[in-house]
Amino acid sequence: MIKKLKRKFLALSMSSLFILLSLILVGMNGINYGILTKEADEILELLSCNKGSFPNDFERPPHPLPPHLSPETPYESRYFWVLTDEAGKELACDVSKISSVDRESAVGYAKKALSKKSESGFLGIYRFSVQKEGDLTRITFLDCGRQIDSFRTFFFTGILMAAAGFLAVFLIIFLLSERILRPIRESYGKQKRFITDAGHEIKTPLTVIHANVEILKMELGENESLADIDQQTRRLHSLTEELIRLARMEEKTMMKIDFPLSDVATESVQPFQRTAAQQKKHLTLHIQPNLTLTGNSGMIQNLIGILMENAIKYSPAEGEIVFRLEKQGRNLILSVFNTTESRIAPSQLDRIFDRFYRADDSRNSATGGHGIGLSIAKRIVEAHGAKISASSPQDRAFLISATFPC
Repeated sequence: MIKKLKRKFLALSMSSLFILLSLILVGMNGINYGILTKEADEILELLSCNKGSFPNDFERPPHPLPPHLSPETPYESRYFWVLTDEAGKELACDVSKISSVDRESAVGYAKKALSKKSESGFLGIYRFSVQKEGDLTRITFLDCGRQIDSFRTFFFTGILMAAAGFLAVFLIIFLLSERILRPIRESYGKQKRFITDAGHEIKTPLTVIHANVEILKMELGENESLADIDQQTRRLHSLTEELIRLARMEEKTMMKIDFPLSDVATESVQPFQRTAAQQKKHLTLHIQPNLTLTGNSGMIQNLIGILMENAIKYSPAEGEIVFRLEKQGRNLILSVFNTTESRIAPSQLDRIFDRFYRADDSRNSATGGHGIGLSIAKRIVEAHGAKISASSPQDRAFLISATFPC
């Protein structure tokens, strides 16, 4: 349980950190990209308004350089433009301000920009702007190679720094998690030791009480009060045994070996066939042969016993019980179905594996249930790296399924 809690703590902590770092990276790079495109579009707009060139006196109207751009921008910018008619035919082209693009390449870029049917965008490292001039169209391109390289460098540097920070925090939390969870571990250990020790201490007086009741029965004969004392003594003794078994199960480490699951299931269910027949309940078995499982055969026998006992105990007279074991894909499915006297609410299914939870107190009291059996079943299934679930597939029916990975 503590190991599972530690894994959840690490997973929750690192998931929160991952989301936070992702939001920071996305936000910072989104802002950086927005600044890049905004500055490029401002320069393109200035070029388009001045028919493909910077104004000679750009510090004064009608088209001054935006105040946040450097006065050196006109001399640092590399750009070219193509003028086309309505049919998209080239009428003029200027590549004098860029050395990496010739006239033929410029015309090709212009055609691609027009095919996008967008007023602006990127073609490789070039940001373009499409501007109408009467019946003509001017496509202006700005070389953003250096800005894009800077953006990529910032982007990948941010990812590397975030990854390094993520790994560092993971190592710190991993090393400190043991210290953080130490009080919980100690408290949990004390709780288990208390249950075990108290259970053993309670068993002795219960044994004495039971022995004295038997003596009184022999002296006084059958008595209703003595019968009640004996019944409650046996009930308390059974509860104590289950609590001790659950505490011990959580302490020990399970040794896993390959064993014939089909044979173990058949052997474990056989005693319940007689019990079901005596109580006039219909038990049906569907056990696929030659199935094997890596685990603990004794614990699986215990699991089957708990599920079958639960199904027989809480199914009505003439009720239907179905035990099924089969392979589905890469999983082995062990399930027990039984009809019930009343409908099971979804809220009850969510708590069915909680300790001491009983869906129907009156019915469980009559049958002697303590609400611990399914908790033990869940612990057995989880010890095998499997999952267990409860459902109500139809009205007045109950189904427990355990899914074991092959």
